[in-house]
Amino acid sequence: MSDCVFQRYRHHVLATVRELLPDVAEDTLARVELTPTRDPAHGDMATNAALLLARVAKRKPADIAQELAQALAAVPGVAAAAAAGPGFVNITLDPAVLRGVLPDVLRAGEAYGTSTVGAGVRVNVEYVSANPTGPMHVGHCRGAVVGDALANLLAKAGFAVTKEFYINDAGTQVRALAWAAYWRYLQALGTTMEQEAFATLAPTGLQYLGDYLVPVGMELAAEYGTKLAETAEDGTARPAPEATWLETVRGFTVAHMLKAIREDLAALGVNQDVFTSEAGVLARGVTESAIQTLEKQGLLYEGILEPPKGKLPEDWEEREQLLFRSTDFGDDVDRPLRKSDGTNTYFANDIGCHADKVARGAQVMIDVWGADHGGYVKRMKPPSRRSQAMPCRWKWCCARSCIFCAMASPCGCPSGPVPSSPCAT
Repeated sequence: MSDCVFQRYRHHVLATVRELLPDVAEDTLARVELTPTRDPAHGDMATNAALLLARVAKRKPADIAQELAQALAAVPGVAAAAAAGPGFVNITLDPAVLRGVLPDVLRAGEAYGTSTVGAGVRVNVEYVSANPTGPMHVGHCRGAVVGDALANLLAKAGFAVTKEFYINDAGTQVRALAWAAYWRYLQALGTTMEQEAFATLAPTGLQYLGDYLVPVGMELAAEYGTKLAETAEDGTARPAPEATWLETVRGFTVAHMLKAIREDLAALGVNQDVFTSEAGVLARGVTESAIQTLEKQGLLYEGILEPPKGKLPEDWEEREQLLFRSTDFGDDVDRPLRKSDGTNTYFANDIGCHADKVARGAQVMIDVWGADHGGYVKRMKPPSRRSQAMPCRWKWCCARSCIFCAMASPCGCPSGPVPSSPCAT
């Protein structure tokens, strides 16, 4: 591993702290950070040590910062150290220290910055996870770049990273996709049926009318001929009962869309390790098992939700349903786990998704979501933690167009799984 200036001077900070306050516990020292200053005018790096130590030492952080700065000013390579704000210490390095890094960079090449700070902790980074109901768009591209860069940085820092794409291939949207593809299949067979008449047969109407499904219909016709259709009196293709074609068409269409998604991601230089099927997670009983775990903990109940504020949606009905006690954890309302037809809500299936990741060995889970999912973080945190019956931490931040959600189980994680210096990334 290349020498890291931040790690080197963080060691100096820790050594100085131990001299000033020899009784400080190691778990407190593990949280000491040394990071770049936001404003170069304030120096090259800053530490939060005094803020962390104030409660332990029962002293004002500003006083500790003053002593710490005075001691750090005597460290070789430090041009200046000054207390700042409520208890930070800003450090300015001698320019020769920074110039001394250049030979390391040139010698190491692309390997420069590689570290073992991650200690092989298994991190699952899920990103993109676009519904396979249409082509990729710019929003997906943005999340793909952010997620892949984050995953690569974690791998560089020594974490065992799994890049994951979660396939939303269960539920009403994919069923609607299958109906749209089936219509294109009938067209490829030369049906004389009008689109409007066919749309009345689809449970949710005819959606996804883009031309991108025309090739899917042609491929279905080439693969299955007229086996998935019935023949009208005039000899043309007519719709067969849904039960005879739905599973075939749905699987065929999702596979076609995923192939296109993979190709788009590959063109962007993004190649994910795992493509996990939502339908597969459901079939293995992972989601149901997670729901049962929540029920055993008394976190579920049968209840009736208050009607939503404002204008009521046309499909809203007052009914008893299975609810998660999310208001106990700061959410504004309790969240339903079952729809009126008995199938799972998206919320329930997402609980199963995270339970599945932990079952596969993830010690840290990071989700990269769109900015419109900000409220979803508070909603997902408690059940994802409680469904595994183990203590977890969940941290998130919003960065322009993306939200990062990181859920970490301390089990097996080194002290301070979040890197404490830029060298970790």
